[in-house]
Amino acid sequence: MPELLSVEGLRAGYADAVVLNDVSLSLGQGETLALLGRNGTGKTTLIDTLVGVTTRYKGSIRLSSQPLEHCAPHVRARAGIGWVPQERNIFKSLTVHENLTAVARPGAWTASKVYEMFPRLSERKENMGSQLSGGEQQMLAIGRALVLNPKLLLLDEPTEGLAPILVEEVLKGVERVARDEGLSVIIVEQHPHLILTISQRAVVLERGAVVHQGAAGELQRDNALLNRLLGVCS
Repeated sequence: MPELLSVEGLRAGYADAVVLNDVSLSLGQGETLALLGRNGTGKTTLIDTLVGVTTRYKGSIRLSSQPLEHCAPHVRARAGIGWVPQERNIFKSLTVHENLTAVARPGAWTASKVYEMFPRLSERKENMGSQLSGGEQQMLAIGRALVLNPKLLLLDEPTEGLAPILVEEVLKGVERVARDEGLSVIIVEQHPHLILTISQRAVVLERGAVVHQGAAGELQRDNALLNRLLGVCS
């Protein structure tokens, strides 16, 4: 499988606060990676560093062999990084359809294709962003990242605060994106059982460093390791 993302020796944080220490990982084209760890271990900081909104002290980030570590966030977006932050950051004063079409770039993903994946959004396409439920806002945030037609989709806690039925709907959409569309995805999640089943690989962070990486299925089946790394038994 061709390598899409390569991160080597990454050290980063916010201003003078170093959060990530010597983080290295890679991701193949079409792979989904579960990025796991307890609270405060650096998962969101790693996502933010890939996007370009932290202070990078050393290390390299390459997407399709293109160096990105010195690039501004908008350049990284043009290079193919799509980002759905925890805050979702949809345009609440615009309609669902305006949210999708205002930022769209040419490519396979269009507003119509997003509506096909998330029928709830099609039913609410004329609703303002502020009128959507939390789950609908999350679907819209994912859709808005997709219509940028990225190579890599970064999802930071996509199921946080959602009702179980909406969690299932969101994760089915993410699984389709990777399985059927060949998009690479990194998902940050507090609950490993939700995403290990739809991921090929898993990385666990502890105190800003990688303490485990390997096949997601193997980690899911190893209850003792899950408990030791994450304090859970799945």
